[in-house]
Amino acid sequence: MNGITRLGAMAFVLALAVIVADQAVKTWVLDVLRLQEGQSIAVLGPIHLTGVWNPGVSFGFRQAQHDLMRWLLVTFSIVVSIFLAIWVRRSERPLFAVAVGLLMGGAIGNVIDRIRIGAVADFIDMSRLFFPWIFNVADSAISVGICLLLLDMLLQDNAERARKAAVPGEGDAA
Repeated sequence: MNGITRLGAMAFVLALAVIVADQAVKTWVLDVLRLQEGQSIAVLGPIHLTGVWNPGVSFGFRQAQHDLMRWLLVTFSIVVSIFLAIWVRRSERPLFAVAVGLLMGGAIGNVIDRIRIGAVADFIDMSRLFFPWIFNVADSAISVGICLLLLDMLLQDNAERARKAAVPGEGDAA
């Protein structure tokens, strides 16, 4: 597959699935439910759909009210996604491939909103569970992807330490 491992291809498929799911849910919330900014609909117990337009980074961090900042965020997200695509294409670690697939899909899902609408549509509201941010499917994918990437790095670090400990002289301090 032109230098792409099976896990690398899986990461791209996962990214595409995240993008499709994110955009489908946003279309449903915005066009079918017609959720307006500030409007809140109870879904299940403490979970609500609350309309928020987020011109900043994920979860509303670093608000970007100016058009220049919008396009800088678009450019940054695209560059990061390209870097991740290059990084994952030869992956041999399943957890790493899943993590990067989630990150790429989430980043591109939010980029689509920034290009099309000028801000990201956020609506998943769990503030009644003391989670202070309103977010979307793409934000969730990014958050889970970061956690999995950190876990993968910890597991790799532990595996490397175990490998060095098993080889006499390699784990010794110089």
